[in-house]
Amino acid sequence: MNNRKHLVVSLLIAFALAGCAGEQAVKPSAGGGEKAAPAETAPAAGTAGPSAAELAAQKRAELLAQHRVHFAFDSSTIDDDARAIIEAHAANLVANPSINVTLEGNCDERGTREYNLALGERRAQAVEKMMKVLGVPASRIKTVSYGEEKPLCQEHNESCWRENRRVEIVYK
Repeated sequence: MNNRKHLVVSLLIAFALAGCAGEQAVKPSAGGGEKAAPAETAPAAGTAGPSAAELAAQKRAELLAQHRVHFAFDSSTIDDDARAIIEAHAANLVANPSINVTLEGNCDERGTREYNLALGERRAQAVEKMMKVLGVPASRIKTVSYGEEKPLCQEHNESCWRENRRVEIVYK
C-alpha cells in the first residue's frame, strides 16, 4: 500500500510541476516600465494527464472493487491496506444511506472451531468499529463469523491460509 501511496503522491507532484511549467511567461510591457503582462501560452498537445480529482476517483473505484480485508495470523488488527479499503467502503455507505452491509469474519483452518469463530467475530467487529468511527450508523452494519467454515482456498499452505484470514464486505 505504501508503494501505491508514494506512486499517487509522485504522480500528483509531477502533474503539479507540469502545470507550473505551463504557467504564463512574463514579458516586458511595451512602455518599457517595470510592469509585466502574462504571455499567452497554449498547453502542449498530448501532455494533459488525468486531474487530481480523476486520479482520486480512480483510486476510490479500485478500493471499492475490493470486498475482502485480510488479516495477519491470529490477529484482528487492521493494517494500512485494509484501512484504505474500509475507508472507501465507509465513505460509500455514508454517501448511500439506503445501503446496508454485512461483515463476514473468516479464519484459516488452524485453531479450534470455537477459537476461529471468536477470531472471525473479532475481525468483523474491528471492521465494524472503524466503519462506525467513519460515520456509518451501527444500524446499517451486521457482523457474522464463519470461522474456518467458508475457506476461499482449500490447500494447506501459507498462501492459502493468508487468503482465508479475511472479512468479506457484503452489500445488502
